[in-house]
Amino acid sequence: MGEHGKRSGKVYLVGAGPGDAGLITVKGMRCLQEADVIVYDRLASPRLLQMSRHDARRIYVGKLPDRHAMKQPEINQLLVTLAQEGLNVCRLKGGDPCVFGRAAEEAALLKVHGISYEVVPGVTSAVAVPAYAGIPVTHRDWASSFCVITGHETPDKLEARVEWEKLSAAADTLLFLMGVANISTIAEQLMRCGRSGDTPVALIRWGTRSEQATIVATLATVVDEVERTGFSSPAIIVVGDVVRVREQMAWVEQLPLFGQRILVTRAREQSQSFVRMIEEAGGEPYELPVIQTIMPTTEADNQLIEQTMTRLSDYQWLVLTSENGVRYWMEHMKRTRTDMRQLAHARIVAVGPKTAEVMSDFGIVPDLVAEQFSQEGVWDVMQPLIQKGERVLLARGDLARTWLAEQLREAGVHTDELTTYQTILPQYEDAHILEMFEEGGIQIVPFTSASTVTNLLRMMKQLGAEDPVQLVNRARIVCIGNVTAETAREAGIRVDAVAQSSTTDGVLDTIVSLVSEGCQHTTAVNS
Repeated sequence: MGEHGKRSGKVYLVGAGPGDAGLITVKGMRCLQEADVIVYDRLASPRLLQMSRHDARRIYVGKLPDRHAMKQPEINQLLVTLAQEGLNVCRLKGGDPCVFGRAAEEAALLKVHGISYEVVPGVTSAVAVPAYAGIPVTHRDWASSFCVITGHETPDKLEARVEWEKLSAAADTLLFLMGVANISTIAEQLMRCGRSGDTPVALIRWGTRSEQATIVATLATVVDEVERTGFSSPAIIVVGDVVRVREQMAWVEQLPLFGQRILVTRAREQSQSFVRMIEEAGGEPYELPVIQTIMPTTEADNQLIEQTMTRLSDYQWLVLTSENGVRYWMEHMKRTRTDMRQLAHARIVAVGPKTAEVMSDFGIVPDLVAEQFSQEGVWDVMQPLIQKGERVLLARGDLARTWLAEQLREAGVHTDELTTYQTILPQYEDAHILEMFEEGGIQIVPFTSASTVTNLLRMMKQLGAEDPVQLVNRARIVCIGNVTAETAREAGIRVDAVAQSSTTDGVLDTIVSLVSEGCQHTTAVNS
């Protein structure tokens, strides 16, 4: 029990993995998604935070420009205090919490206060980061053992604490974590204790993330190579013959979007397939949903929906203008207990193949599918077939343009517009997105609708950006279609490319082409 008899919460010491959000364990993800509070530091992937509950508290204990990182005893006490409030806490740590993660110190204080806790192991960077650089820590021919050593000490402490004579011969592969600043000491001591100066060495910075960069040298040349390239932490140092395997095994750097962090601004329920495509192409998605769709909130809109559902048989045409439009349309039919057979004599039009695909999930085959993902595309397929005097129902979101309705009315077609959903700005804050833009950490921003343009700028303004357009323009911009591109240009955003096919597949193809044309495989400092 906590203070005043309140039942204490539970603390989960969770390994977040080395950086790639996909490398968190299944159990770790469950703890993250169920936690009331997330306590995290910089090495945890920002994308993981997007996967937590919307109402979860997020407490950053790392260093910010305007404050020092929280000291370890303060973090220990914070976990105790939160648990005593009856909260379930996910202490999210980079890599594995028990590999130089100080989990034992946090667990010790929890135990003193009688607070329940669990340790959820993570994928350690000691093994995963070399693998992403094409280096196995063991090899049948060259290495049957490996040793992990902290390099994050002062040179004096490193020399005093590490038994270099024993270490040099203890394992075939030596892995130093966070040791770039001490590379001179490490190289000198290993050569002094018997390792050949020709022993291969690799340094891998920000492994598994879009910033991943690798240099390869030998014990004799590595200090000069680090100085020449300006290589900096956080990095892992791999010493041993396994480094030679990189020439054949390097894989992630060959993927078309390696080195690219791509901002995904779509609503979360729509973004997962796009996120997966980015990952398969070697990019790192950074999810920042800037739109959220909800049911109409005004009484007038809801009354009109109910009235319209009672006279669906009056319409010769139904136009559904987005994937969301389909889902909300079906939800309204379900809510009002409306029979789909009322539309048996109506032609149904889908805006693009993705909208048609969502229709097929509900057992609906559209009569017409616009090739161009826009109201203009819908007009192109309807114009040759529609007759003067027919009735059309446009079911769309509250931010949809009126252009199509105006064209139909000018053609003598009775047109009713029905707002089936609203688009709002999510109430969610990202503590790092502005910093990411400022540091050049977002390479590409794809806009998949006009509302993602306006809402991203609004959200950045709310987070404190004085000039959000200037920050966004540090990335390369890809738009799903001409309407979205025009919205971006009107806001002052430089548009680098417009997808030829107005789908997320088309957007991804355009991103890949843009990266390829720009010769963007530059994050590997040296192969």
